[in-house]
Amino acid sequence: MVDVVKALTVFQDDLDEERYQRYLASRYLAVDTETLGLVTKRDRLCVVQMCNEEGLISIVQIKNYEAPRLKALMESKRVEKIFHFARFDMAALQHWLGCRVQHVYCTKIASKLTRTYTSSHGLKNLVRELLNVEMDKEQQSSDWGAPMLTDKQLEYTAGDVIYLVGIKEKLDVILARENRVGLATGVMAALQVRVDLDLAGWENEDIFSHS
Repeated sequence: MVDVVKALTVFQDDLDEERYQRYLASRYLAVDTETLGLVTKRDRLCVVQMCNEEGLISIVQIKNYEAPRLKALMESKRVEKIFHFARFDMAALQHWLGCRVQHVYCTKIASKLTRTYTSSHGLKNLVRELLNVEMDKEQQSSDWGAPMLTDKQLEYTAGDVIYLVGIKEKLDVILARENRVGLATGVMAALQVRVDLDLAGWENEDIFSHS
């Protein structure tokens, strides 16, 4: 992973124009976020990491919560954004940056619609099974608000995005094989409504349930 750290670029508050244009011209953009905790409205967004299909990795440390290029990129319909558990990341980006992410694919949802033989749908499980790679999740609980990120933290952030394009491609094959592409597309299109419900106070309630 040391080579990955050397290859990635760390930005403060926003992408520069060159990187923004490179990503706009991409087909896929794998995205993940790091926050101070798991409560969206309490625990601030600290880091947004990205990687396109070329393996171009960017880490944006968020401090002033403006980031116009990053927000425009997230809201662009030209590039498909790939998340693992998009529901959480989309909510963080919407609450803290004020952007509604467009054209979204969630590998966790795709996994649940395809890998029905298991209840293990974490990113580490997917990377191990589909790509035969063992991930290091040591830095999962870490102070992402620190002024300077350590090499270990940078390795972790890169690891959370560099595999997502490959995972999507593997899961898409299974979705097609099992005739579930339409179902997956519909569920992912509804993600924004789920995020809106979460941010409006219905995060722990299934409004479709009888009770």
